[in-house]
Amino acid sequence: MPETTVGQLLRHAQQVLAAAGVATGGLDARLLVMETLGLSNADLILRAEAPVPSGSAEMVSQKLARRCHGEPVHRILGHRPFHALDFILSADTLEPRPDTEALVDLAARAFERRFGRDGEFVFADIGVGSGAVAVSLLGLFARARAVAVDISAGALATASLNAARAGVEDRFLPVRGNYLDAICGPVDAIVSNPPYIPTHTLGELDAQVRNFDPILALDGGLDGLVAYRAIASALESSLSPQGDVLLEIGFDQQQDVTAILDGANFRLENSERDLGGHIRALWFRRN
Repeated sequence: MPETTVGQLLRHAQQVLAAAGVATGGLDARLLVMETLGLSNADLILRAEAPVPSGSAEMVSQKLARRCHGEPVHRILGHRPFHALDFILSADTLEPRPDTEALVDLAARAFERRFGRDGEFVFADIGVGSGAVAVSLLGLFARARAVAVDISAGALATASLNAARAGVEDRFLPVRGNYLDAICGPVDAIVSNPPYIPTHTLGELDAQVRNFDPILALDGGLDGLVAYRAIASALESSLSPQGDVLLEIGFDQQQDVTAILDGANFRLENSERDLGGHIRALWFRRN
């Protein structure tokens, strides 16, 4: 690419993504240029006439090619903001999305009601992935501790890195295992964003999810409810008598998940809607 300025490079990036039919091309172009050049949003205006080194311009072109081929912009960047923090991504983890903030918000309400902001308690995050949920909650509750469970060693490594970046690694215990089988002794609360996509509908997911998020973290079995049954079946031995259960669900799964938890002697206490207005997180307590 010939010598160019910041402003020219940004316009070029926007044109490339628009021509490729990328719906969020304008925003994605800004993110890719800012990240590559180490600029802020304001810098794109203030330094619009500044020259761009040829190597940096080439790096932007390579990232644009990846975006044009369907790779999500935050996968290209390697990190994504979530609930006021920033999380490193890896091929072993889901990309944390705004809808999952409903689970964090609901869990925060449950924890504050029971423990207050300064209480000591231990919660388990089942299927911790990138650590977005557990690390966000540890940031809100300075004396809480998290048992972070995942079957993927790669996901645990990524989550541990994110815990360290947020300064909560001393209260974050990564444990490799399957659902609640990995927990030794009862915890005060269980939080989980488990796989909940029915196997037969995986092919219908958006290509950015289907092709770049790990199937292990998406596939919820024949009816999408396998993980909820596994969690419910182990609550008696894994959760304290007054314990809380916080679960993310698919937009149409409230009735089914509530029935599964009711069978384990838990009642629905409250729920939280996502940005689209769907019930996305459920809070259960023992009957």
